Amino acid sequence: MTFLLLLFGALLLLLTGLPIFAGLAIFGGALTFATQGDLGALGEIVFGKLNHYLLVAIPLFAFMAHVMIRGKLVDDLYDAAFTFTRHLPGGIGIATVIACTIFAAISGSSVATALTIGAVAIPQMIHYGYKPRTAYGLVAAGGTLGILIPPSGPMVLYGVITESSIGALFVAGMVPGLLLALMFSMWCVVDARFISKGVRREKRATLPELATAVRKSFWSLMLPVLVLGGMYFGIFTATEAAGVGAMAALLIAVVVYRNFGFGDLWHAAVAACRTSAMLFMILAGASIFGHVLTKMRIPQEIVGLVTQLGIGTLEFLLLAMLLIFILGMFLETISIILITTPVILPVMLHLGINPVWYGVLLMINLELALITPPVGMNLFTIKAITRAPMIEIVRGVIPYVFLLLLGLLVVLAVPAIAMWLPATMFNVGKW
Repeated sequence: MTFLLLLFGALLLLLTGLPIFAGLAIFGGALTFATQGDLGALGEIVFGKLNHYLLVAIPLFAFMAHVMIRGKLVDDLYDAAFTFTRHLPGGIGIATVIACTIFAAISGSSVATALTIGAVAIPQMIHYGYKPRTAYGLVAAGGTLGILIPPSGPMVLYGVITESSIGALFVAGMVPGLLLALMFSMWCVVDARFISKGVRREKRATLPELATAVRKSFWSLMLPVLVLGGMYFGIFTATEAAGVGAMAALLIAVVVYRNFGFGDLWHAAVAACRTSAMLFMILAGASIFGHVLTKMRIPQEIVGLVTQLGIGTLEFLLLAMLLIFILGMFLETISIILITTPVILPVMLHLGINPVWYGVLLMINLELALITPPVGMNLFTIKAITRAPMIEIVRGVIPYVFLLLLGLLVVLAVPAIAMWLPATMFNVGKW
């Protein structure tokens, strides 16, 4: 009960319009002063939370994404996907899903994926006969794959908090991410056949056309292979993979595409710094809030309550997912991770829930948070691109909300979908 009251108080403060990092820091600082009588330890708390080598991966992955965006590597990627799918029902929609999936494996950011692919895909989808709201919904939902398909900034943060293997988390997100991409693609076919009946199809691409598409997009396709393959085969760690990916993206933009100058380098670096600074400031504020919750023994109280009520693994996971789904309507994804994970982790360990499996469930739930109003970041991203009425964007994402809920239930019911690969490659144990 105490935790729910504190959570409600923090939520009210954030809804006043304060920046998330400031709201968490102010609320956590006030609780710290009320319970301990001084604020002398706050600096040490924040430094201890940010002083993690793994966090270096976040600015490096962000830089790689911005280099890809400014280097226009995405255009060839989208054209190649459409060349392969243009003869299928809803082929332009399937191409959008494929482009979102591949770019998610490059950028690690849902907002960047929706922003980048949306700028290319939405006009094309409308041109081929899709209703605007259908195009908005698909891009908004496809962009959410950025936090599940590795590399993923939110996964890095979750791994740091839970002290889980980042590599195992990345591997665990692969199959569920591809499963969701397949579900989105299948919906595109159903939608084109039975709902958006005016969607046009092109004739099947010839072999020379396919070869040309592969040649033009080769370097874009090789970037995720380099980053993820090198990490999974043990050539470099997750943090080193981020550095290798950033350098490779820069070399491709400068040497292969030859459209990336010093001005682009400056803008990409500044954008990556802004993204990283925002995340680190939120992490700093959340560390203060999490510290005072620990001092107030909130996690221990919840463990005791779970034990007293006899709540089992399934019941606990369903309650946790419901709480996060509700929070996702009002809070940004990083905030949800940082607020809930320190409290939920002791209960997970007490019930024997593998943190890697829970991490995948959490990421799918956070994908929902990105497209559920009133505070769905991808909804605002699509609005920024198109200037469309928010109600039209929300109507477009409704089918994908149900698809994500279905995907969440499937991974919850069949843990092996997420855990088989990490159990095989990283020996993370049973789920």
